[in-house]
Amino acid sequence: MKALVIAEKPSVAMALASVLGARTRKDGYVEGNGYIVSWCVGHLVGLCDASEYDEKYKKWRYEDLPIVPECWKHKILEGTKKQFGILKKLMRDSEVNEVICATDAGREGELIFRLVYEQAGCRKPMKRLWISSMEEQAIKDGFASLKDGSYYDSLYQSALCRAKADWLVGINASRLFSVLYNQNLKVGRVQTPTLAMIVDRNQKIKEFTKEKYYMAHIKFDDMDAVTEHFQKKEDADRVAADCMERMCEVEKDDVKEKTVRPPKLYDLTTLQREANRIFGYTAQQTLDAVQEMYEQKLVTYPRTDSQYLTDEMGESTETLIQMLLGKMPYAEGLEYQPDVSKVLNSKKVSDHHAIIPTMEVVKADIGELKERNRKILYLISARVLTATADPYIYESHKCQITCNYHTFYLTAKKTKQEGFKAIENKLKQFFGVKSEKEEPELDIWDGKHYGPCDSFVSEHFTQPPKQYTEDTLLSAMERAGNEELTEDTEKKGLGTPATRAAIIEKLIQSGFVKREKKNLVPTDDGNVLITVLPDEIKSPKMTAEWEMALNHIAQNTETADEFLNGITELMQELVARYQGISEEKKNQFQGKAKGEVIGKCPRCGADVREGKVNFYCSDRNCAFTLWKNDKFLASQGKKMDKVAAKKFLSKGKIHYKDLVSRKTGRQYEATVEMVDPGEGNVQFNLIFHNDK
Repeated sequence: MKALVIAEKPSVAMALASVLGARTRKDGYVEGNGYIVSWCVGHLVGLCDASEYDEKYKKWRYEDLPIVPECWKHKILEGTKKQFGILKKLMRDSEVNEVICATDAGREGELIFRLVYEQAGCRKPMKRLWISSMEEQAIKDGFASLKDGSYYDSLYQSALCRAKADWLVGINASRLFSVLYNQNLKVGRVQTPTLAMIVDRNQKIKEFTKEKYYMAHIKFDDMDAVTEHFQKKEDADRVAADCMERMCEVEKDDVKEKTVRPPKLYDLTTLQREANRIFGYTAQQTLDAVQEMYEQKLVTYPRTDSQYLTDEMGESTETLIQMLLGKMPYAEGLEYQPDVSKVLNSKKVSDHHAIIPTMEVVKADIGELKERNRKILYLISARVLTATADPYIYESHKCQITCNYHTFYLTAKKTKQEGFKAIENKLKQFFGVKSEKEEPELDIWDGKHYGPCDSFVSEHFTQPPKQYTEDTLLSAMERAGNEELTEDTEKKGLGTPATRAAIIEKLIQSGFVKREKKNLVPTDDGNVLITVLPDEIKSPKMTAEWEMALNHIAQNTETADEFLNGITELMQELVARYQGISEEKKNQFQGKAKGEVIGKCPRCGADVREGKVNFYCSDRNCAFTLWKNDKFLASQGKKMDKVAAKKFLSKGKIHYKDLVSRKTGRQYEATVEMVDPGEGNVQFNLIFHNDK
């Protein structure tokens, strides 16, 4: 008898197979040593579109809303039918006596496997592999301590509930407001509140009125003291003139000793924020890099919201630190005594511990890694060192300085123990990153005299709030709904560490948000969408509370039915409330369709026009879209440009002689066929000459 192991990706399956001793390659799986190891390719099974419940839902009509399935239906997704067929056959194989779920150890990983298991009608015993590292020993330990699959039933219910909630809000709210405003308005349960935060911040910046002010300075060596703000320049000029070449005295020095604790280890969100702040990487770029290194066994599981390690990891962490000190170029000459107890707390580790390097790093040629991966590996490694270092201790000085009867103010510091800052500074030097402006280091005390001093006047403006960067937006998403948060309070937040990067990317791809250097700024469409939507749909607080409810379902302290009933009632209430709107409100949108007509819509026959990021149906009741950054075409070395879009609309397919294989990089010949399911995203199939 054999055990069937199902991983989330082929690369992970191969790593597991290697450890398990399964080495015989077959079509869609690997076999050997009593194991069959196969894989999904992301989601193989998803929820059916509305039109698959009833043909009438192909048209978007107010009178059909809300659409709430009595019995939820699932389908095998386009492009994954072959692999699903392989898994279904393996699950039904008489030689297979148990199935082991080895997808990513988290909510979405659980959903990916369970939907395949259910759709295949499998009833064989199910076990769960739950690991935080792809190292050989971690895999062996994981297989030695498999849990019964039923242990994770509540996690599956939470994941399924999330998918249904997204469907209910996305289908009903999108249709309701699209019909009302005669526009194709895409509404998402999490992405819309995220957009609302970006729009709100942008509006505050627009409404901000700058005010000019002046300050007089006295300066001597590193001492630079300033007055309070002056509205009139002549007042500041007079003070500066009075103090030119004069002596000054520290009249008051408020001294406090302050201790800054070392930073915590990285969870995914803090790593994404840091990589954005230091290197300008997007959240998705960071996630992709750390996921790739996880599969290369160089780091532990990335999609985590914990910043601690479990209590039993103390000894292995000490060994890891010694390896990093010898391996990392920025650590050369660094001397410190690590205290690993600072990062150990099993109570604060739920599904996975913090992201740390693995001992596989000692064997790796770091110089051969992709530049982005290498930099992020350095960040993760450095954080292990800083998190276990001594605190930074300094004296804070808030001084009042008198010069010729005028009062000036100065904040300064005096370092008493550098602690973890020594490691941070070494890392910044290594990367050539400028340190943020800090208070000057001064040896200062009550009664100290400076002078004769230079004096001058500086001009300033009051500053508006800053546009969101991915760093600050990720922080805001994490804190949404946590206005009164204490360290031990349960976090709410928008989305999860695993989904936040994708949410940001989706807003950009949908044309609601654009990048301006590091800033995230709403487009005109994004501004209008948030203007017309009700608070319930765009409220970050409400959506954060929904996310917390999903966590409760995973913890078995709340039921899925309670949660979904709440979502359903909200949709019913919205439909009842918005039975119609005034022409004035409709006119908030540009009424006329813009962009060149390039063909006819295969769904409704209306004109398809060219937009900034897509080719879209001009009938706003129809959601047909061809995206210019289509991922499938990009993966084959092609673009969805105007020429390609016209051909797909007129012929339904394009024959290419120069497609590029993702695996080999070689060119090949095939036909790309457009498959329109009638709702949702357009799919593409490859047809080879032999298949014709």
